[in-house]
Amino acid sequence: MKLKTPAARAALVVVAAGLCAGLLAPLAAQAQNIATVNGKAVPKARVDTLLAQAQRAGQQLTPELQAQAREQVVLREIFVQEATRKGLAASRDVAAQMALARESILIRELFEDYRKKNPVSDEAAKAEYDKFKAQATGTEFRARHILVDKEEEAKALIAQIKGGAKFEELAKTKSKDTGSAENGGDLDFAKAESYVPEFGGALQKLKKGEMTETPVKSQFGYHIIRLEDTREASFPAFEEVKGQLKQRMEQAKLQAYQEELRAKAKTDFKFSQ
Repeated sequence: MKLKTPAARAALVVVAAGLCAGLLAPLAAQAQNIATVNGKAVPKARVDTLLAQAQRAGQQLTPELQAQAREQVVLREIFVQEATRKGLAASRDVAAQMALARESILIRELFEDYRKKNPVSDEAAKAEYDKFKAQATGTEFRARHILVDKEEEAKALIAQIKGGAKFEELAKTKSKDTGSAENGGDLDFAKAESYVPEFGGALQKLKKGEMTETPVKSQFGYHIIRLEDTREASFPAFEEVKGQLKQRMEQAKLQAYQEELRAKAKTDFKFSQ
């Protein structure tokens, strides 16, 4: 058949376009689904959501993981259909659990949304790093000590050490600080500020190898202190700890946000803290 007029040819084009659209529509719908289960379509969006959750948890998006996600989504549809067929969705207990699950998802997304909109900048992390570094740098002291209850006992031990007794052996048998006693009174390296003021002050006056001439009294008893060594405190480079530092700062910001929401809420409930 030969179409002689432009109008006839145009009409045919319109009909052909309609047929193509009708044929392509089911194909487009199929592209959004990964399978059907008992006549019900399983949308690809479920797979995408499952993969997004896996990536959020730190998993790599491999072909194997994608295949597992597709299988899992189809299996879930099979199981959900069976649960629905048995009327389990109408159960009060199941409905309560589903409500809790919904709350958990909403809360998770609330906090994730806050985290994304309130990131910790590198500049803020560096400022926090510099603050910690200033507090951590300085001289560290490696000391040994013997701790006893009475001053007279401490003086007697000092006399024994000056007479040739080994400091380490007396620490093991006489010190009531059991944590360091088994190591001969060794306290390892620490800054003077990490000890009680009386101990730290006495420690800073000693030279390497020296022992306190008189007992040092503190809230714990009487100390005999010997300085073993000193060193400058080391601190990791910013790039080494930036990730951990930013994570901790993000957690602190999120905690503050949660406290802010709780403070704004009008409730007659009394929180324990």
